[in-house]
Amino acid sequence: MAIKSTIFKAHLQIADIDHGYYADHALTLARHPSETDERMMVRLAALALNAYTLQEVCGGDGTLAFGAGLSDPDDPDVSLTDFTGLKRLWIEVGQPEEKPLTKACQKADQVLVYCFNHAAEVWWKGIATKLTRLDRLQVWRIPADSAQALARLAQRSMQLQATVQEGVLMLGDGSTHVDIEALRWK
Repeated sequence: MAIKSTIFKAHLQIADIDHGYYADHALTLARHPSETDERMMVRLAALALNAYTLQEVCGGDGTLAFGAGLSDPDDPDVSLTDFTGLKRLWIEVGQPEEKPLTKACQKADQVLVYCFNHAAEVWWKGIATKLTRLDRLQVWRIPADSAQALARLAQRSMQLQATVQEGVLMLGDGSTHVDIEALRWK
């Protein structure tokens, strides 16, 4: 019998000062049995960093949601879909291979990758030249220590505040907060 995903609920208040986006999001995260708290929280941070696109790209008329993630490799970790069903934003977390990224660039207007663990530099050196032709792709590096600190915020029920100012995401739960400054590699 397969182990089922663990469900996490998050109420996320976002104040993205850089983009003038202010909203509350009630989110459900299904953590796959093989997914770590660190990876799950990086997915949530990626959503917070890009939530403004819901207004900026879709005029508020779209769906910003978590995908099946590890349960379905053909589904993004986070996506923004407009009212016509078109994928406007496709976000992957971790160190994906070239082929799935190429497919994602064919399916979405923009594809973002957020790599975060200690081996990210090795992954990037091995794949960077293969990804240069993908003009819809951006690759971001979240420092490993910030990603590990995010894992400490993971709880089955979370009340989180996210502030984005000058490119830095400040994510916290009232008693603990983590500052994340993602570095753009591509």
